[in-house]
Amino acid sequence: MQRVFTVSFHIPGTLSANLSIKWTAPFDCQLIHVSAVASNDSDALITIGDSTDADEYVVSSVIGDSGVPAEFDHDDFVDTSAVAHARYYPRIVDGTIVAIALDYDGASGTASADVTIVLTLTEG
Repeated sequence: MQRVFTVSFHIPGTLSANLSIKWTAPFDCQLIHVSAVASNDSDALITIGDSTDADEYVVSSVIGDSGVPAEFDHDDFVDTSAVAHARYYPRIVDGTIVAIALDYDGASGTASADVTIVLTLTEG
């Protein structure tokens, strides 16, 4: 069985600007799940991709509110090549820079507070 691991980010306080988080994959892996949440009722949006395509894995999506995470999995990942009925998990090659962008207030809505983002991946 492939090892499962998580990469977590927590940004405390009420945000006043967008976030750009970068993480380098230490080996080949697959993204199998993402959860993202703010502690308040915010309008924040998350986008996940790599350093060459900002929304290669998850297009701009609303994060969870009031401590209830929004979850993204194979049904939500961007897929331009797999068969429609097949499950799609983005493959991330060793050394790829994974880029997470958080629009802290969406379209000038309510700013997010105490944001937590968790990526769940499998090795290989």
